[in-house]
Amino acid sequence: MLLHDSFFNHARKEPERPMLAIAGRRHAYGEVAARAHAVAAQLADSGVGRGDRVVLFLDNDVDLVAALYGALALGAVFVPVNPLTKREKLGFILRNCGATALITHADLAAAWQPAIAEIQAPLAVLAAGDLATGLPAGIRPLPAAGSAAAPMTHPGTIDQDLAALIYTSGSTGDPKGVMLSHLNMVSARESVAGYLGLHRDDRIFCALPLTFDYGLYQVLMAAHLGASVVLGRSFAFPMQSLDTMARERVTVFPGVPTMFSLLMGLKGLERFDLSALRLITNTAAALTESHIRAIAALFPQATLFSMYGLTECKRVTYLPPDQLAIRPGSVGRGMPNQEVWLADEAGRRLPNGSTGELVIRGSNVMRGYWENPQETARRLKPGAIPGEMLLFSGDLFRTDAEGWLYFVARKDDIIKSRGEKVSPREVENAIHALAAVRDVAVVGVPDDVLGEAIKAYVVLHEGATLSEREVIRHCLAHLEPFMAPKHVAFVDSLPTTDTGKIRKASLANQ
Repeated sequence: MLLHDSFFNHARKEPERPMLAIAGRRHAYGEVAARAHAVAAQLADSGVGRGDRVVLFLDNDVDLVAALYGALALGAVFVPVNPLTKREKLGFILRNCGATALITHADLAAAWQPAIAEIQAPLAVLAAGDLATGLPAGIRPLPAAGSAAAPMTHPGTIDQDLAALIYTSGSTGDPKGVMLSHLNMVSARESVAGYLGLHRDDRIFCALPLTFDYGLYQVLMAAHLGASVVLGRSFAFPMQSLDTMARERVTVFPGVPTMFSLLMGLKGLERFDLSALRLITNTAAALTESHIRAIAALFPQATLFSMYGLTECKRVTYLPPDQLAIRPGSVGRGMPNQEVWLADEAGRRLPNGSTGELVIRGSNVMRGYWENPQETARRLKPGAIPGEMLLFSGDLFRTDAEGWLYFVARKDDIIKSRGEKVSPREVENAIHALAAVRDVAVVGVPDDVLGEAIKAYVVLHEGATLSEREVIRHCLAHLEPFMAPKHVAFVDSLPTTDTGKIRKASLANQ
């Protein structure tokens, strides 16, 4: 089965089954499928065909879900782009992937209109919203609910046809398009849904952008199982999100550490009836022990899964909930249908108890980076079996004697101070142990004597106080001396990407 087949099967067999809840509006499987077929028909009428790239530049809404399944039904490749993306990056993605179509919203014209004006190749543009706002000629309306269209189908090969191009954040240069086949995404979807124990009666709350693979897979997993998704635009107003979760009787809550930090600083959460919530998941960055304790206190009835993944293969590891109390700093072991191990700088497999780069082998591993053979060769390398390719993650981990994995740092984030290598994560964990600390990020800054000095950016809980001297003294008491920060800056918030990850490059440049 291709990535979209199970969704259309549910729509055909149970058209009235609830699929999406958005700001109180309900959308059944049959309605979303009808929209998707209408999108596919309009794309085909605009000259889009199998293998063509369709950029989706939309907020979390039914239009985005229908557009991605419409592109898949046509045999095209969907390219999700966060609606907060600026014109320069959007233009780069449109050019880089050779897009033949853009599906967007009239309200986002300030970004996409100048971006498409710079593209030389023909580009079909389908837009939701009010098109009578001085937009250029040739913009076609995105089909609305109730549009009549014959179902679109295409012959596809699960291990050869691309389903999506998902662009990385580009924090170290131009964004790279991760090529994912139907097999890559089906394999990841079924492994993750399997170990989480998701089922068709689940109601998943998703305030993560669907243009972020963590958010995207909430819809893909739900649509595969016949479950439903309660979509939010963001988690900027956490009390509003909790009210929605209580009203919709949400059972699954995927989040990232920055979201959980917001909740930890709130009061009055007990007034929300979240008794239906049975499962909480975390990825994007590892949870600290203080985060884990706080989540358990806030949601005692829910099971927490701490996980690790990357766009190039979706998900890598998960920590079984019964191990949280035993090894809270671990992100677990590899998920089903996949192998993982650590390698040294020469690519040799390391035994348990070592530190090295995480290597992933499995059918969820990407096909490569779009039109970027140099970066592809750096990350995908031949394995022991002729023809296989292994993904070198670029992330350093350590294992304990039993093989449980602990994140150390991005290889590029390691700080070299006083001739020693320092893991920012280890320093952050130590500072997080201070009760006054809500969030922390540690970076290396240039220093004439040390090479790089360690600097900590700290966000305190409301009403809490802490001094630079107290933070440094605490670190000296719990870490080796060369790991203690030289500088501590107290800030109101940390800069984050649209996927909730802390922008350490922005901090290092301050």
